[in-house]
Amino acid sequence: MSYFRPAVDAMKGYVPGEQPKPGTRIIKLNTNENPYPPSPKAMEVLQSIGGESLRRYPDPFAREFCAAVSDALGVPADWVIVGNGSDDVLNVLIRSCGEGRERKIVYPMPTYVLYRTLAEMQPAEVVEVPYGNDFKLPIEALVAANGAVTFIATPNSPSGHSVPLDDLRELARRVSGVVAIDEAYADFAEYTAIDLVKEFDNVIVLRTMSKGYSLAGLRLGFGVANPALLAGLFKVKDSYNIDAVAIAVGTASMRDQAYKNDCAEKVKESRSKLAIDLKNLGFVPMESHGNFILATAPSDAETLYLGLKERGILVRYFKQPGLADKLRITVGTPEQNELLLEALVSLL
Repeated sequence: MSYFRPAVDAMKGYVPGEQPKPGTRIIKLNTNENPYPPSPKAMEVLQSIGGESLRRYPDPFAREFCAAVSDALGVPADWVIVGNGSDDVLNVLIRSCGEGRERKIVYPMPTYVLYRTLAEMQPAEVVEVPYGNDFKLPIEALVAANGAVTFIATPNSPSGHSVPLDDLRELARRVSGVVAIDEAYADFAEYTAIDLVKEFDNVIVLRTMSKGYSLAGLRLGFGVANPALLAGLFKVKDSYNIDAVAIAVGTASMRDQAYKNDCAEKVKESRSKLAIDLKNLGFVPMESHGNFILATAPSDAETLYLGLKERGILVRYFKQPGLADKLRITVGTPEQNELLLEALVSLL
């Protein structure tokens, strides 16, 4: 006997990156967190939050935060839906649009595997279209799959590549369902697809405050789309899915674009240097537009992963086809990156 729906019994569940216990002395380069602290302005707001803000229910639409997004990204405030992390918006989107074999969830692989987990929870049939070795967007196969939602992560994880805007535009023009462009790492990239929401009613662009804004522990993300598309999503989201603390701190952080951009530039500089240093050790790094690098290892990748872990350094190892010979390494501070390289030298 099972207490659960057949779909839940059948699914494996998403496995997050390892999180060490609080206070553990470790260099954490496995879950693509920003190595720099949140905006000082955001921290000031956090320290000033009073009991009255906690006693009352928060704004169910997080309109203060939406206004900050509007000013920062140049989109109307009523084109924004806010979630408890961008994963919450992904979940709402799949719950709103996906169902069984008739309303499939489609995406190219390898990519963020939570798409699969959320679709299996619904349940909705999943179509995973493989990327080629060049990681060019397989537009024809994605269109042929006829998804109710087609997810495209750009920059993509774990590969780090960005999808050209013209490819995204062609996909949006040709599919009948929703195109969800997941821009979790957009703050470290050269361009964004945000303006496509003004061209296409079926496009939603998803963002998170976890990466560029150093607020992974806060859990705050959002989507930008035409209000006609958002209308269905608002029916499905939890009434008070964003707490008052997240709204206040997230708003202050969103309004401090100068600080976020400065941190992002430091990450990009370190990313370039780390790629060169890894190459000098015999790794083959992919060109990355995120805050991480996927690199083919010069020796057994799992052994290197375990060796680094023994030395107090966490990186991400994916034991699956196409990735088993690679490590995904979050870009840390210059000091953290140097310790990583020293450890790799000793292991190699």
